[in-house]
Amino acid sequence: MKSSTFSKKNKNLLLGILLATSALTGWRMYSLYQQQELWGHLPLFFFTSVWLAVVLVFWKKYTAHPKGLRWLGLSTLSGVLLSLGWPPLPLVFLLFVAWVPLLIVEDEVAKEQAGRFSPLGVGGGKGNPKPKLFPYAYHTFALWNVLTTWWVGNTAFIAGFFAFFLNALFMCVPFLVFHKTKKAIPGLAYVAFATYWMSFELLHLNWEISWSWLNLGNAFGEFPSWVQWYEYTGTFGGTLWILVANILIFKFLQKNGFKSFNKINWKENIGGVIKIAVIILAPITFSLFTYFTQKDKGKEVEVVVVQPNFEPHFEKFTVSPEAQMKRFIELSEGALTDKTEYLVFPETSFNAGEKSRLQLNKQIRRFKDFLKKYPNLKLVTGVSSYKIFRNGEPHTHSTREQKNKDGSSTFWEAYNAAIEISAADSIAFYVKGKLVPGAEILPYNKFFFFLKPLAEKLGGSLQGLGTSKERKTFDSNSGKIAPVICYESVFGDYHAGYVRKGAEAIFIVTNDGWWDKTAGYKQHLAFASLRAIETRRSVARSANLGTCGFINQRGDVLQPTEYGVAGAVRGKIKFNDEITFYVKWGDMIGRLAFFMAVILFLNTVAQVTRTEVRAASRTQVRGAKK
Repeated sequence: MKSSTFSKKNKNLLLGILLATSALTGWRMYSLYQQQELWGHLPLFFFTSVWLAVVLVFWKKYTAHPKGLRWLGLSTLSGVLLSLGWPPLPLVFLLFVAWVPLLIVEDEVAKEQAGRFSPLGVGGGKGNPKPKLFPYAYHTFALWNVLTTWWVGNTAFIAGFFAFFLNALFMCVPFLVFHKTKKAIPGLAYVAFATYWMSFELLHLNWEISWSWLNLGNAFGEFPSWVQWYEYTGTFGGTLWILVANILIFKFLQKNGFKSFNKINWKENIGGVIKIAVIILAPITFSLFTYFTQKDKGKEVEVVVVQPNFEPHFEKFTVSPEAQMKRFIELSEGALTDKTEYLVFPETSFNAGEKSRLQLNKQIRRFKDFLKKYPNLKLVTGVSSYKIFRNGEPHTHSTREQKNKDGSSTFWEAYNAAIEISAADSIAFYVKGKLVPGAEILPYNKFFFFLKPLAEKLGGSLQGLGTSKERKTFDSNSGKIAPVICYESVFGDYHAGYVRKGAEAIFIVTNDGWWDKTAGYKQHLAFASLRAIETRRSVARSANLGTCGFINQRGDVLQPTEYGVAGAVRGKIKFNDEITFYVKWGDMIGRLAFFMAVILFLNTVAQVTRTEVRAASRTQVRGAKK
């Protein structure tokens, strides 16, 4: 009755409010774009109101079952809790219970589908329509994506839709397969839940549609003191930790009939409480001990990182190269000393031209002249570059063709790259290997060739950028550094590849201004702290807009700059050559989870097939008897 009353009296009013909110914020975003101004937090209100409006449009389907409203409320709660547990909010502890409401929904839906009466809520049992889990799971994941990564809409509006709602669809796959496995192999159901989810995260790190921002282990970036053991497990250890805690809490509540806390007999359940407390608190205790005893190791090196502050949407690519160079040099001169060994500029700081002619580039030559004042100084900077293919030279998947006036064609590929320059030495060159889907690469472009107009609308191209298959270090008399370019700092095992190549310190060059002053640049910085812990490598971070500064080997952010304030920061970091367990073995937990997931999935398929065959045989026997 309550659902029906709400639907009739209030649904249309709420739907009108949501549609008005999306229309007004959408119009405001369009107006600001025309005025070449940024959107700030407007995408949060736009995408949230759009999704909630969609839910109201399908309200009857969500609430068709007597428990539908309850399930919608629980799935909403899971989506909100998952979002609140993400950086930069200091509520990561909520992730230890965030999955529980959705697991309750799955459990009740499974019982209803099996035709068994559930004692929870109203209705249930025979006579009610068998519900589907997908709408509630998708609602959870859509909310989680929108409320946590809404700032992607500031980069490109259409990219935001894909990032939120396509990723939510991907997330449904492991959860729905777990739902099937639970019916087929109930004794291993929650092992399947954990392994399927970690397998999904592993896939998200390694395929071209690599939007792994919401991998659960990333959430502890704001709390490096909690996860010092990432030097052994990487972020998959954090993912497993969160999933196990949620499973134990769910099983505890299930055992007690989902009673309210004041009705649970805590004396009889003390064993379960202790188990949950140990699972949550033991890793934190071990980590805190490691955190307070961890000391940076290695040779001390002085580094200067620069934040030039060229707004990337409307300013950076319109300011003349001369004006940009002047700002870079002025900021650098104010921070450099005779002891400074590295100067670091952000991602795509300038156009370096054709790869084979870097020494002739005017800006590079100007910087080389500048470096002569500091004989021990090396400049590490992000650049835009390209390569022209010679006749007969094999082309790559990212090769572009340009028609010339004489009818011939020039074949070339574009790069987001990093270089290291000194006053006298040759120029070290590295091409970014992990590209941003949409903006830098159209995933599986040979299959999705028809999306060329969309890729161009997102600021990319059908071919995308060229990539480097191997990590590379920049070597000098000061040591070996990893030139990590922006998005690459999100991928733990990939990032560890630099250290396997000998990197003693990490230099991250990035441009976080695409997201405006939102949670996006803070989350990106937090993930860099996790990379420092995994590899026990100090980090020097230069951002065009965002946060510049340093991160020590236990993940603390030091000397952070303010967003939107141009400047340069000088600091000392340690160059370490010791190898952690994680660097040696990488995402071993993820790979083991994938192996187990394959076995569980094959067993699920076999069990379902046997069940269907038996059901068909019984039907044939009954038909024969008739």
